[in-house]
Amino acid sequence: MKVRELLIGSFKAALNAADPLQVVPPHLPPAESFGKGRVVVIGAGKAAAAMAQAVENFYAQSVAVEGLVITRYGHGLPLKRIRVVEAGHPVPDTSGENAAKEILGTVNSLASDDLLVALISGGGSSLLSLPVEGVSMADLKTVTRELLRCGAPIQQMNIVRKHISQIQGGRLAAATRARVLSLIISDVTGDDPTHIASGPTAPDPSTFRDALDILYYYNITPPLSIARYLSRGARGEAPESLKPGDPVFDRVDNRVIATAHTSLTMAAAYLQQRGVAPMILGDSVTGEAAEVAKVYGALARQIHKYHHPIKPPVALISGGETTVTLRDSPDHTPKGRGGRCSEFLLSLAIELDGLANTHALACDTDGIDGTEDNAGALLAPDSLHRAAQKGLDARKLLAHNDGYGFFSAIDDIVITGPTRTNVNDYRVILIR
Repeated sequence: MKVRELLIGSFKAALNAADPLQVVPPHLPPAESFGKGRVVVIGAGKAAAAMAQAVENFYAQSVAVEGLVITRYGHGLPLKRIRVVEAGHPVPDTSGENAAKEILGTVNSLASDDLLVALISGGGSSLLSLPVEGVSMADLKTVTRELLRCGAPIQQMNIVRKHISQIQGGRLAAATRARVLSLIISDVTGDDPTHIASGPTAPDPSTFRDALDILYYYNITPPLSIARYLSRGARGEAPESLKPGDPVFDRVDNRVIATAHTSLTMAAAYLQQRGVAPMILGDSVTGEAAEVAKVYGALARQIHKYHHPIKPPVALISGGETTVTLRDSPDHTPKGRGGRCSEFLLSLAIELDGLANTHALACDTDGIDGTEDNAGALLAPDSLHRAAQKGLDARKLLAHNDGYGFFSAIDDIVITGPTRTNVNDYRVILIR
């Protein structure tokens, strides 16, 4: 098997482990368990449409399911009974806001003998955006862009968003009298439901003061409406998100049904079956993508040169969510086009400097690395040489966060289209 096929095959194995059509059905109640109450499905995230499709397929005509889910533009599916709305990600928009209003109205109308099935996945924080009264969608967009630009981890971004939301931070669960079954595909390190899609049905231990501290730490001056609301909340003049131990959660079942760890394990098995020893380095790797790449590059060199701590052939596998702090122009317009996976690989290419018999792949499991059309890219020992022949300066492109420009120029980007799942990044370094 060619190296390219081996690496892409391992990525597909990771994706299959998080396929909503496979992971959702085992957690759905049997049709015979329902009484006379309604079964309503709502959801938000990049996997929402596929998760809803899994529900429709499972019940066929045996249960009268209905509902509405929100997913990213281009990630929808034509369903029969559950409506799919496409909206903005990573920056929210009015399409998501209007759909979130409709969802909130629906869950408010449910009775205690109804069942609310919430399908939650990565991207839901942006897609299920319904700011508190007095905060406009324009102001929410502004603070979201600033948090994205400064490289804040998703957990910190979500703490801010929860505290200016009518629906996140457990508020969706509090808005209904129905029993709630939340099926969650995790895209955050640690797999805590409070951080996934900003935890619409999960308790939130963070506070208004935490949100203010995060904005202060990153030197972000939010719009006045947001600053005022968070300050009011910190003084106890606005309602907090729902905390652990709140009786609301006595009727809520939050289940994480797919994780990065499971996907890495399946990818490892795929490689093991093809004669490559897998070494899983962790499913919760964070930090600047370019800096993480330097550490992994040093490990790859150690293995290549000394056959320690493991003898080649070996595949170093990792997941998690690194960050990219944009080094942009004075008017805050990014110079490059590249997500964290291509940034990781470009930094790795510079660190390895053409190291023989060493290849790599880094892809986002949602099929979109950053804002471009690729899931990620592939790195080969001759990548720097081929780029130099085209007049590309790898270090300059990295300084401009332009991993996409580098790998697209040498035809080494990986395009899958929307995968309709999301368990964060998948990275593999193969030392032959």
